[in-house]
Amino acid sequence: MEELGLGLVSLVRIAWIAATLPIIVAWLPLPGLRLFRTTLLGFAKRGKIFQSNTTKFTVPQRFFSHFYVVAIFWTTILLAAVWYYAIKMLPSLIVEQDLFSTITSHLTDGGSHTFSLHKSMSIRDHVYNVWLSVFLLLLMEAQVLRRLYETIYVFNYSPSARMHVFGYLAGLFFYTAAPLSLCCTFAPEVFDFVKHLVAEFIVMGKGRMSKPESTVWMFVTPLLRLRWYAWMGAVIFFWGWVHQYRCHEILGSLREKTEKLEDYVIPYGDWFEYVSSPHYSAEIVIYGGMLVASGGADLSLWLLFAFVVANLVFAATETQRWYLHKFDDYPPNRYAIFPFVY
Repeated sequence: MEELGLGLVSLVRIAWIAATLPIIVAWLPLPGLRLFRTTLLGFAKRGKIFQSNTTKFTVPQRFFSHFYVVAIFWTTILLAAVWYYAIKMLPSLIVEQDLFSTITSHLTDGGSHTFSLHKSMSIRDHVYNVWLSVFLLLLMEAQVLRRLYETIYVFNYSPSARMHVFGYLAGLFFYTAAPLSLCCTFAPEVFDFVKHLVAEFIVMGKGRMSKPESTVWMFVTPLLRLRWYAWMGAVIFFWGWVHQYRCHEILGSLREKTEKLEDYVIPYGDWFEYVSSPHYSAEIVIYGGMLVASGGADLSLWLLFAFVVANLVFAATETQRWYLHKFDDYPPNRYAIFPFVY
């Protein structure tokens, strides 16, 4: 099981590196990479900045909703499995009697239980990390639920708005790998736990299965005992979450009338006063908040964040060029994605 866990973690990390490296390479100021950069931009473009005379290898931009349907389905499965695993198979984060007993025994017996103390502390750290992943998956659930709502009720996609099929597949990859990255360290344990539950249900039936006592207290209280950085990360997350929603409302309101779906105007309000792609800026804040909430100890989350930053900066640069080319009166003081920086 341990080898399987390490294999999954390595696979997730390699996937993020493989997805990020082409974007970084495209940024290198080397003349021989111009064709590569142009090709990558063609894959990344969508909507108003995607100019193509053919629909070959493209899909409607409204297929964005597929990303969030997949994300909600996958994130909910992971969240339910990890949360149930945390409650039923691991000791609660706030139940410290066993740890206290071990420490007391260590002191009264002159250190003869040193190994037991170390083991108890390791178990407690593992329990904490499981509950922290539950917290991170809850944040992810809040993000993808809102994004699905926006694609249905906020955005009014032009019938001609399209995106490259490669970009579509990249979106499906992201919303599959991102939730998994929040719990990949012990995902094999959870999978094994669920597999045994299913086997028990098949063999014994629902009525004869063991039913450990559970209360609302067991579901919620360990989350309330998370460390300060988890809550600081949540504050950062919801700061970006709220502003991304506001910016998406602004974009959606620009084309409320059906007859003007093909027209584009300059957006104003909220973070649009500072940058051309504030919804991308907010996305970086959102995933930066998740990284802070995680404590920054997991390389998988750093690689996830690196991909988000590289991908959105790449996209925002092209959006900025489109705005400057499209509008002669475009505000000259707007940056691409980072206020007063870029």
